[in-house]
Amino acid sequence: MKLDGSYGEGGGQILRTAVALSAVTGERVEINNIRKNRPKPGLSAQHVKAVESAAALCNGKVAGCKLHSTDLIFEPGKIKAGVFDIDIGTAGSITLILQCLMPIAMHSPGSVRLNISGGTDVSWSPTIDYLRSVTLGALSLMGCVCDIRLVRRGYYPRGGGCVEADIAPAALRKIVLETNECTLVRGISHSSRLPAHVAERQASSARDILKREGSDADISIETRDDPSTGSGVTLWCGAAGGSALGKPGLKAETVGSIAAEALLAELRTGAGVDEFLADQLIPYMALAGGGSFTTGVISLHTRTNIWVTEHFLDVKFKIEEHGNGLFRVSV
Repeated sequence: MKLDGSYGEGGGQILRTAVALSAVTGERVEINNIRKNRPKPGLSAQHVKAVESAAALCNGKVAGCKLHSTDLIFEPGKIKAGVFDIDIGTAGSITLILQCLMPIAMHSPGSVRLNISGGTDVSWSPTIDYLRSVTLGALSLMGCVCDIRLVRRGYYPRGGGCVEADIAPAALRKIVLETNECTLVRGISHSSRLPAHVAERQASSARDILKREGSDADISIETRDDPSTGSGVTLWCGAAGGSALGKPGLKAETVGSIAAEALLAELRTGAGVDEFLADQLIPYMALAGGGSFTTGVISLHTRTNIWVTEHFLDVKFKIEEHGNGLFRVSV
């Protein structure tokens, strides 16, 4: 199979989904024009590591897996169980690596342990708390058995975070997420190598905004002395989440308010899942052989994941207007 890596979203997502489904289906894939229209085209270090790790999980063979390469051939072998140590380097996203590896591990003949070092809370990727609470919350309803433990947080630019993921073989089942019945917001406000009041102020700001909207919130405080310096807030309510990361010059109160407003924006839609979970669920729904959800936005990431998934699996997704500004995605 050949895929145009510049299609749709045209970023690393095509690569991650294609490699994951190649390993699961056993179908060889050639991807061209990888990240062609990005400021720095081709594979970055974390993309290389994702492909190498996927190949390790399935005894695969790879050609073109090097920095800045725009063409890649992935030829999967047999998926195996075991323990795999993965060091992305600096603050490369651990959650994006897991997006690629989790579907593969679920199809192994036995349990898989992934020890991954890199960034746990970095820009342009889900936070580790979002993955653990929102993504895994939905996948557990589909039969996924996955335990992700946070050992150390890793923020940009130093990284140094560490996560242990235990994934058991699973036969995925259909899921229907067309409403969000959750009434309690949960969350975590965290910091490392910063005064304790930073995480407390982030949480207090988020609570105040949520309370004004009539939402109760249980937000825990986490202060650490991990190798990298940083802070952030992740909030969730059912299959909806909101997060924000601290940075120099940004007040702690602002970080908390950004996360709270992001979550509230999703909850106001009345959708079953948020915009970001929507694209993540696509390959799992296809592997389960069916399912549906509603969401407030059909992002380019979601459309792109549908396009990739339909190339590998004998499924056809349907997107339809659902009323009240919502969209229903089904397969």
